[in-house]
Amino acid sequence: MSVPGSTPLSSTSPRTLRVVMAQLDFLVGDIPGNTDRVIEAAKRAYSDHKADIVVFPELCITGYPPEDLLLRPSMDIRVDEALEQLQAAHLDAAIVIGAPVRRDGLLYNAAIVIESGKITGRYFKRFPPNYQVFDEKRYFADGADAVVVEICGVPVGLMVCEDIWEDGPVEDSVALGARLIINLNASPYDIHKQARRKALLERKSRENQVSIVYANLVGAQDELVFDGGSMVFDATGSLAVEAPQFVDGLFPVEFLCDSHCQPASQSLPEEPALEASIYSALVTGVRDYVNKNGFKSVVLGLSGGIDSAVTLAVAADALGPERVRAVMMPFRYTQGISLEDAEAQAAAMGVQYDVYSIEPMYESFMATLAAPFEGTTLDTTEQNLQARIRGVLLMSLSNKFGSLVLTTGNKSEVAVGYSTLYGDMAGGFDVLKDVSKTRVFRLAWYRNSLSPVIPERVITRPPSAELAPDQKDEDSLPGYDVLDQILSLYVEQDFSADAIVAKGFDEADVKRVIRLVDINEYKRRQAPIGVRITERGFGKDRRYPITSGWKSGK
Repeated sequence: MSVPGSTPLSSTSPRTLRVVMAQLDFLVGDIPGNTDRVIEAAKRAYSDHKADIVVFPELCITGYPPEDLLLRPSMDIRVDEALEQLQAAHLDAAIVIGAPVRRDGLLYNAAIVIESGKITGRYFKRFPPNYQVFDEKRYFADGADAVVVEICGVPVGLMVCEDIWEDGPVEDSVALGARLIINLNASPYDIHKQARRKALLERKSRENQVSIVYANLVGAQDELVFDGGSMVFDATGSLAVEAPQFVDGLFPVEFLCDSHCQPASQSLPEEPALEASIYSALVTGVRDYVNKNGFKSVVLGLSGGIDSAVTLAVAADALGPERVRAVMMPFRYTQGISLEDAEAQAAAMGVQYDVYSIEPMYESFMATLAAPFEGTTLDTTEQNLQARIRGVLLMSLSNKFGSLVLTTGNKSEVAVGYSTLYGDMAGGFDVLKDVSKTRVFRLAWYRNSLSPVIPERVITRPPSAELAPDQKDEDSLPGYDVLDQILSLYVEQDFSADAIVAKGFDEADVKRVIRLVDINEYKRRQAPIGVRITERGFGKDRRYPITSGWKSGK
């Protein structure tokens, strides 16, 4: 039995089938470059691994997510040219690729099989997602049919990413005789994602008694990070093969295909600790954002505090110390230990380190503002001025030397507006934007377990913005252990104020924190993007109005 787009199935004797999962990084919009990368990878998979089938990630031809590039009139022309080039390459291995395909005026997110120089099957994604960071329904129509294609003599069910999370696609393919399922993915990372994927694939493969090849994208695109972790589950629901996370490469799997396609099990990679996984995601996000956007280097303000310390470590690990510049910009409130610790970390990491006092510039500003400020008292205006002077210095270095400014605000600060517009928020990429303050501490300890580059007292002393005498973050905020729990419930889980109080938190703290989150939406709209590591970050995930009369009590 077959369905539209498939080739007739045939009865085959047991045979081996070598499938290679091409867990690769693709650049959004670079259709010629991505097409070349597919051809090069397919050739290498055949020469190095004797691949029968090479499986690529979802929308690998355009990169993921292509967003409104899909609305460009020339998109169809460019994709058609890419498909013609892939057929003309006459590759020795069959390939399964992802690309947008237009049919009868509608655009579909498709999996395409090319074998022996011809397109032998097309599958249209049946469940384009429209939640969290996904808005595929803006671009793609829903596919309607299961598609089973005979590839190298084996009936294979095709599907794309979200389809495997829904009831129907796997079941329909098995009913049509599929002996193997190939699932193309561009599944972004969050801290619990791989565990959820494994639980899903275990159930789907076991319930349907079919092996599943789950090939995932690796790399980063703007705020999204793709962790790879491509997998194969056998027909009993056992994990047979798992590619390492955050590693670009070709990963072969050999199957013995009869009534089922049984994969030969391989040794599985060690499960990374949570902080190790998060740190890898941050490194990947910084590396791809900087390199794909053509920046020569990065520059950041190194304050002697923990946020800039972790940001510096991530940047140096992502790019190499020779591409990182750290700038200490002290003021009268900067403590001596901050200067000492910043210098010590910069030396330990081997990055360029400069010290520029902001005192003369501050005095010049205050002299100019003396008349309009006459009769007023010191308040946060003067504190913000310090931050804004530092922002001007960093942006000037950025302009002069082609360096991207990395900001250092963490998720806790971004949530409650504990930052200065056009000051410490000035920059192009916020490494810790989705990392809570309590998790920043854990990441610092983790990074020091690899090599001790962050001075210990940076981690152990109370956090301070050092914008006023003897200032501590917790002078104006609840303790971070409390704050981060409230923020997780409100921002990431959509709890109301009443529901958070019912969890045992102080009502005054809850109302104060929620008010700060709500009134600082205008700041977050002007903030740089940053790496997403949770299920609900500030960015694509959370789109709240700036002007609003909504009350968050219930």
